[in-house]
Amino acid sequence: MTPEPAPSLQQLLAFYLEAGVDCALNDEPINRLLDDAIVVPVQAEASEAAPRPDSEKIRSLAPRPRTQPAGAIPPLPEAAIVSAREAAATAPSLEALRALMEQFDGCALRSTATRLVFADGNPKASIMLVGEAPGREEDIEGLPFVGRSGKLLDLMLAAIGLDRSKVYIANVIPWRPPGNRTPTPQETQICLPFIRRQIELVDPAILVTLGNPSTQALLSTRDGIMRTRGRWFDYHNGARTIRALPTLHPAYLLRQPTYKRLAWQDLRAIATAFAALESPVN
Repeated sequence: MTPEPAPSLQQLLAFYLEAGVDCALNDEPINRLLDDAIVVPVQAEASEAAPRPDSEKIRSLAPRPRTQPAGAIPPLPEAAIVSAREAAATAPSLEALRALMEQFDGCALRSTATRLVFADGNPKASIMLVGEAPGREEDIEGLPFVGRSGKLLDLMLAAIGLDRSKVYIANVIPWRPPGNRTPTPQETQICLPFIRRQIELVDPAILVTLGNPSTQALLSTRDGIMRTRGRWFDYHNGARTIRALPTLHPAYLLRQPTYKRLAWQDLRAIATAFAALESPVN
């Protein structure tokens, strides 16, 4: 059997780009397979003038020893959370909130992202949709949901007679995590005061959480999205209670298109609730 030819450099780069590996975090590659105990032996007969193996460099590239048990969640950076909460509370408007977030340095994601991804749509809309975090396209354009999942979201909205001029769209995390990795619990907790204040300022009648991370972060539930989607929750914004409906994230539907029927059920529920808002009271 003839072996398949090795992939070309262009094919490898295309694969990495599709996987979200599109930025370098260090000047030199790090071999994660190296062990902390690697030591390059130095022969006793070697001349003092001969170059010594760079064992210190090898150690520096090896993963650092864990300072806590495997699987343990590092303690939350309380100072950054308090700072975010205090800053968000002082914002009297969406414009002021955006300006504060542009200058906020308590979240490390700000230093690796290209730009802040604040929001898109109508800030006076009755429906607000909240996802998890920006991706590569969103990071480039500075707008949420503009990539493949964004195009699907537009189609989903159009199916119930809505578009971006009739909704307001944001994310729990406003900066793209490197390589589209999952945000850490610390990053989520730091950014949570900003999205909560954003919801408070928009004051929508209906809040739609897209996917499991935003649902759990905003609705204080540990249930998975398959148990929460399609169920109405109460979201308290400090001044009043907002009806909230979790549904499947468009990115998940791209990977699992058979679940689009469930998303359609949720969209119909949203459309019914929106129609009730638009109907005049008898």
